[in-house]
Amino acid sequence: MATPREKLATALQALKALQDGGLRIIRSRDLTRAHRERLRAAGFLRPIVKGWYLPARPEEAPGDSTAWYASMREFVRAYCDSRFGTDWYVSPELSVQLHAGSTVTPAQVVVHARGGTNTTLALPQRTSLFDYAAKDFAPERARVEAGPLRALALPWALVRVSEPFFRAHPRDAQLALAQLPDASALLEVLLEGGHSVVAGRLAGALRAAGRADLADTVRTTIRAAGYACVETDPFEQPLPALIHSRPESPHATRLRLLWQAMRETAIAALGPEPGIPADAGAYLADLEERYVTDAYHSLSIEGYRPTAALIERVRSGEWNPGAHKADADARDAMAAHGYWLAHNAVRGSIERIFAGENAGRVLRQDHGAWYRELFAPSVTAGIVEAAQLAGYRNDQVYVRNSRHVPPSKDAVRDCIPVLFECLESEPSAAARAVLGHFAFVFIHPYMDGNGRIARFLMNAMLASGGYPWTILRLETRTDYFGALEQASVHGDIAPLARLLALAVREQASAGPSRPRRSTKAAP
Repeated sequence: MATPREKLATALQALKALQDGGLRIIRSRDLTRAHRERLRAAGFLRPIVKGWYLPARPEEAPGDSTAWYASMREFVRAYCDSRFGTDWYVSPELSVQLHAGSTVTPAQVVVHARGGTNTTLALPQRTSLFDYAAKDFAPERARVEAGPLRALALPWALVRVSEPFFRAHPRDAQLALAQLPDASALLEVLLEGGHSVVAGRLAGALRAAGRADLADTVRTTIRAAGYACVETDPFEQPLPALIHSRPESPHATRLRLLWQAMRETAIAALGPEPGIPADAGAYLADLEERYVTDAYHSLSIEGYRPTAALIERVRSGEWNPGAHKADADARDAMAAHGYWLAHNAVRGSIERIFAGENAGRVLRQDHGAWYRELFAPSVTAGIVEAAQLAGYRNDQVYVRNSRHVPPSKDAVRDCIPVLFECLESEPSAAARAVLGHFAFVFIHPYMDGNGRIARFLMNAMLASGGYPWTILRLETRTDYFGALEQASVHGDIAPLARLLALAVREQASAGPSRPRRSTKAAP
């Protein structure tokens, strides 16, 4: 007779076969009852709603939301396909957000369905699905695939989206309007439905978004067809200008808009720049004095548990797995060794900045070396695959317990150059530090190490304005992650700016006083 362990192994093999076949959401019919019960009891399956399950890891805490946010859209697709076939699509509002490259997992997904019943289905993590019995159901030609979801094509979504959407989500609306190549498809939908009032609203929205040529085309064409067209601006506030010299994804354009919207808040929080230190050697010596504490807290924030003694042995060259049991903990030890190597690389970058080089340009040139140093020991030890050192990620990543889903692997290649452009042209070191840190985490360009590199980036940019090397302490981890979530999901940088500003002031008051030049660092 098979042992309980052997039975669980058999159930896991069945689950693996389903996942290898591309299933991320499991239905009751996909597994035998015995397999389901064993997998649930062992923590490898979690219920979503009756008859639907989410693969999970037993070590995840009951309230961990990462797996759910990573799979919510796949569940909506599978569930709606099972109920409505192909006769459904997400709401015009969510459709616009998808076309605009939104990275936020909505708390409620509204779908329009021919067989909808106007009911709400409660889902994990206080999310839900509402199926709306759409009376004016869009034709098949109006529907497109948008990742895992079925959505309205952009012209149809813009025509059907509600007017309050432009006030509630101006950034998404502006980014969506920027995706229109011309006005022809939009006009086809407007004229077909006789939407003269909507035409006036969209003409005003296009003009506010800097698309005056399309606004004029919409207004004159609608009037030529015999309709009255009164242009109205649905936005509550003026929109920032979108100026870039090359076509780019909505993710990259979103990054530009976020930078413009957030920079004044970041600058105000950190206050006046001290300026490049007159005694660069003293600054760098102080940086070294802070190293052990910085490494301990930065690594601990990411879940590593290196001791101060281990970090000091790595720095002094006395690290010896054979002599110290703590050194034999390969994962933590390799992380500590990599952090020391990366720290040295960052110090070299700061020396270049102090020599007068553009801080953003130095980061563009050096950040890859920081990353390689961070993980080289883990690669050598066989903990991390060597391919990870090749560069930016080639797969999707998810931020633990966050509604923000980082841009796709393809969008990363478009976003990173925009980040460097913003850093190189930004005159304020405070903005470079706060927004550079946020943007790097927002993009999440690597499979791992994004938080550590972001904090190195923050400190290099702080140094470019003469602010002290600043440690984000483990005890602030909850507030820190919450502030990043506010910035990523709600576009509110103030909590992160305040947290970083408080940490900077604490470091400044704790550190030695040094004479400084009055001139600011070159951007």
